[in-house]
Formats: sequence, C-alpha cells, structure tokens
Amino acid sequence: MSYSETIAKLINARPSQVDATINLLDEGNTVPFIARYRKEMTGTLDDEQVRIVADEVVRLRGIDDRRKTILSSIEEQGKLTGELRSAIESADSMTALEDLYAPYKPKRRTRAMIAREKGLQPLADLILKQAKDRRPLLDIASNYLNDRVGSWQEAIEGARDIVAETISDNAEVRRSTREKALKTSKVGAEKVEGAVDEKRVYESYYVFDGRVDRLQNHQILAMNRGEKEGVLKVRVHINERDWQTSMDDNFEVDILSPFADELTLAEQDAANRLLLPSIERDVRRELSEKADNHAINVFATNLRALLSLPPMANQTVIGLDPGFRTGTKFAVVDPTGKLLDTGTIYPHEPKNDWAGALAVLKAMIDRHQVTLITIGNGTASRETEKLAAELTRNAAKTRYLIVNEAGASVYSASPLARAEFPDLDVSIRGAVSIARRAQDPLAELVKIDPKSIGVGLYQHDVDQSALNHSLDGVVESVVNNVGVDLNTASSALLTHVAGIGPKLATAIVSYRDTNGKFKSRSELRKVTGLGPKAFEQSAGFMRIRGGKEPLDASAIHPESYPVAHLVLERAGLDPAASIVTRKPALDTLMSNITLEKFSHELGCGTPTLKDILEQLVRPGRDPREEAQAPILRSDVLKMEDLAEGMELKGTVRNVVDFGAFIDIGVKQDGLLHKSQLPFGTVIKVGDIVDVVILKIEKDRGRVGLGWAKKKAEK
Repeated sequence: MSYSETIAKLINARPSQVDATINLLDEGNTVPFIARYRKEMTGTLDDEQVRIVADEVVRLRGIDDRRKTILSSIEEQGKLTGELRSAIESADSMTALEDLYAPYKPKRRTRAMIAREKGLQPLADLILKQAKDRRPLLDIASNYLNDRVGSWQEAIEGARDIVAETISDNAEVRRSTREKALKTSKVGAEKVEGAVDEKRVYESYYVFDGRVDRLQNHQILAMNRGEKEGVLKVRVHINERDWQTSMDDNFEVDILSPFADELTLAEQDAANRLLLPSIERDVRRELSEKADNHAINVFATNLRALLSLPPMANQTVIGLDPGFRTGTKFAVVDPTGKLLDTGTIYPHEPKNDWAGALAVLKAMIDRHQVTLITIGNGTASRETEKLAAELTRNAAKTRYLIVNEAGASVYSASPLARAEFPDLDVSIRGAVSIARRAQDPLAELVKIDPKSIGVGLYQHDVDQSALNHSLDGVVESVVNNVGVDLNTASSALLTHVAGIGPKLATAIVSYRDTNGKFKSRSELRKVTGLGPKAFEQSAGFMRIRGGKEPLDASAIHPESYPVAHLVLERAGLDPAASIVTRKPALDTLMSNITLEKFSHELGCGTPTLKDILEQLVRPGRDPREEAQAPILRSDVLKMEDLAEGMELKGTVRNVVDFGAFIDIGVKQDGLLHKSQLPFGTVIKVGDIVDVVILKIEKDRGRVGLGWAKKKAEK
C-alpha cells in the first residue's frame, strides 16, 4: 500500500489529496501555508489533517529507511531468502521489522554463539526438527564431542542454548506473545522497601495489580514516574499459557522423539531468560508511548485553548506579581503593552503595609487611567486579590482579573526579557508579563517555552522530543490562524509565522527598527535573507493596517490580489471602501452568480474565492474574538462565602483526564469531575461555565463542583 493510501485511511480523505499534500511538503511548503493557500490542490484538507500527513510521511519513510538497512544487512550475511525478503517488504511497522531482523541482528557474544562455535548447530537442528532416532540421547549427543565439548551433557546444554535463542528470535513467536500480552497480561507495582514518599504521592500503587488493557493513561504515567523516582517497582506479569501457546504453535513437541524433553526445556529457558524480559519491555514501551501520546494531546489541546483566549484590547493594566517577604512587584503597561511604570509594595507579612500599598496603587490608577488589574495566581495571590478588590470595589472603570502566571519567571530570566528590559529587575519583568497576558495572551505566551506554561499532564515525564514537536505545531497553528501585525509583533511572535523562524524574525524587527513601520507586505522582500520562498510562505499571515495596500490588512495572499481587485471591481467598490459599504455590494454581486461560475470566470479555485469574499467583508478577522471574554471581578470570595448548592460562574483553568479545574474566585480551584459533565459536553481552558457547589472541604481546601442545571438545559 502506498503512503497516500495508508495516510488517506487515517484522515478519512482521498489518496489523491494526500499525494498532493506530500508533494507540496516535499517542495518545502509549510503546513499553515498548505492548509490556507493551497486548498484547491489538497481538496481543502484542514491544518490538522495536513499536519498528520506531514508527521505520518516522516514516520513511514523512517520505516522504509530501516527496511532498506535490514535487507542490506541480511543480504551481506548471505542469508536473505526470497521468503524472508517478501516478509520484510510487507512488514508495516517498525516492531514487525525488528522481529524479522532479530535472528540476523548483530548481537553481543551470546551462549548460543559460543555453542555454534563449538559445532553444536547440527545437534540443535535435530532438537528443533524433533528428529526420530531410536538410539539413546547419550549416544546421539556423543557424536558431537570435540576438543571444545568434553561431555554429552555439555553438548546437549549447548544445543539447547541455540534452540532457546532460535525460539526467542522467531518473529511469529514474538508477535503472537506480544499481542496476547497486550491484551491479557497484568501490570503490578509495589513500594520499594525503604523508599521515601513523604507526601504519599504514590500510595495508590504501593500494592497494585491491573490488567494491561484496563489501565488508565494517568495510572501508567504515575507508575512510570514512581519507578523513575525509586519509590515503586513495576513489573509485567505475562500468562504462561500465552507464551506457551505461541511456542507450541511454531515449535511443536513430538513425544515420540528422543529430543522432546530437550525442546520443552529449551522453551522454558527461552521464555524465562530471553523472550519474556524482551516482551515485558515491549509492553512497557507500548503502554508508555500510548500514555505519552495521550498526555501530549491533553497538553496540546489545553495549550491551543490558552493561546486562543481573546485579547482584552484597549486596557491600561497594572500587573501584580504577588509575594510575601520580598513584596509584591507591579508594572503598569499601556494598551499597546508599552511599560509605563514599575515598583514594589509590601501589603503582606512581614511588613504588612496595607495602607501604603493601597495608596501607591491608587496613585498608579489615577496617574495612568488604569482600567484593569491582573494578579498572578501563585504565592500570595488570593491575599493580593483582597487588595485589588478593595481598590476596585467602588471604582467605576477599574476591575481585576486573576491570570495564570506559569512561566512568568522563566520569561523574566530569559535572553528575550533581558533584551526587552535590560535595566529591569528580574521580578519586575515577571509583573510586566502578567500584565500583558490579559492584553494579548498569544503575543505574550509565545515568549515562553510551552512546557513551562503548566496546562499539561505529566509533561516532564513524557517523550520530550515528541512533546516539543506537538507543542511547536500548536503554537505555529494558532499564530498563523490569528495572523500577526507586522509593525508591532515581537521577534518571538514572528518566529512562529510560517516560513520565518528565529533568524528571519530578528532580521524583520531589525529592519523595522532601522527603517520604521512597514508600509506594505511587498516591503518584506527588502529584509536581508528573506527570499521568494519565505515571502510566499509568510506574507499571507502578516497584517499591515493603514498601509499603501488595503488588502495587506487581510488574510488574502498577495498572489491573489489580482483576483481580489477583480471582485471589488465587479462589485463597483474601491479597494479602500469601508467594510460597511463592502458587504451589501458583495451580497448583491453574489446573489446574481454562483460561487463556482464566478471562480471559473476569475480563473481561480472556488475555495480561494470563498476565502477572498470572507476576508473582503471581515479583513484580518481575529478568530479569538468569538471566544468568551474572561470574568472581571470587583470583589473577592472566601471559602467561608461558599455554601453547598450555590451556583457560580467560573473559568476553566486546566482540563485533565478526570475532569477540569475551575477558578470560581476562591483560593483553590474547584474540581468539576468528568462524571458531572452532561453527556457529550466538551469544555476547554478559558471557557466560562456555570457550576454548582456540591461539596466543601475547608480543612483540605477542596471544592467539589457540579454542572449547573440551568446551563445544561440551555
């Protein structure tokens, strides 16, 4: 089966669509560019489908590269038969290939190798064939004595070593045993004697036994971490009947053969010494890969939702980075994110200067006309929230918001932050980041390593290469879906634009600093190092507002400007016509002609024309604007304010396997268990939801939440 056919089944598309996508990828086109601007060629595959094609073709080519290496290796050994070649060429996974290669793979010096060097392969062959012979085993084995084999028992033992390795290396035995083990084996865990687990994090696994096909992903990840930390010992228990059946199906014992007992002993040895340890590793690896992929998907989904939170435009913000002993750092930024003021207040222990802190912040609000206070959700956040509540309770225009401060300290110590604010203290830089996160979460969070943002599940335990690849893909996807303002975007944001990368991003900012604002997309061609291919890939995702070419403010690609101008001309519109004027004129135009016929007349594809028409009506539309705005507060809740049955609005902070953590305005996020969600309901980070208090555990700081009925009934 071809790559295109294999991948087409995976993404529910036609092979021709996949084939076109692979060709575009091979030509150096990026995933966002293909998904957005080559719809006619791909049959309108979306960003996710194109990304799967890109990943799968790399995986399949990796298998083929390994296939070539294996064939070459076996051929060099002079052992490549037609049957073996056919089996290798039809193998559809890396595991299947490695099973077939096992008998021929160069190994360290094994017991079987030593036995072969002693000339015992013919005796091993007799055992494998279950040869018939009426002579006693002693007489048969004595024929193989030589200067390196001193007794018939030694000959038999050596032959059994060869047989055991042959059985263990058999591809069908390995495949069958592995398949059964992945269905019926059990994973057991126990606490390592003397191991320290102060917080009893792994208590659930001190004595644990679970069937492999019923394990939850978070259980696998927890046991892996506990084992890595030396707290747990984890084992896979494979049923004897599973491996025994696999061996019997391929190496049948003949009770009439004098070698029957030797084959039985060799099978036991093969299982205990060679096969089962290997299969156990395979099972652990497959379970871990499955759990890793799940955890990576959870992180990627949460990150996408977090990056897609709507920006709070036109807000002058005070960002508060709470602290006790070292004080609470603050930074004031204007609606464009420009730093206006900084300082430190000490409202909490040990100084307890509450009045002084209020006075300083009140002065900042009055001086800079602050409309929003953002508070990092770390240490002392809820104590600091009381300060913000007191400031805003009677204020007409100022509200406050708790924001996720994860990664702020990472950003503040980064080279990017040092370059941006060389004269600022590290902790003050963190306050700037907290302020800007409300103004534009995407623009600020792209400055931080996604793993430090903290919306994942065991993200530090999973395959880091796979995690980075997935998260980089999410950031790239969101950035290009939203688009960037070429005249205000930081180098960190520009880095994720299709076709750009860090070097060109720096060059773009340098050009902008030297020559002033870009007046058109075409001016990008003047940036050092930005060639025709990079321009083609990136231009459509850049926005220039108020430039020479009105279309530069839209997501219409420069290559489609001639078509866009023809559309405007047919509608009797000037390119600079207002959006209010455009819509009725374009509606009138399209009421008299079908999209398909019009696209044929214009010489462009129907999907491209559809996108052009949408952009002419809503140029540069930010998809984040359709998301729910954050909850702004003017007062603070305490645990004592809560009562069972109370209904509240909350913000989804994190979504995990067992439910979602919801910020309802008290110190600890409440847990909305997955069992409380109405059937088919999907929530994501940033969603505003109606919840009801089910259970309050004040001593443990826990709040159990349910889905508010009024929400479910809507």
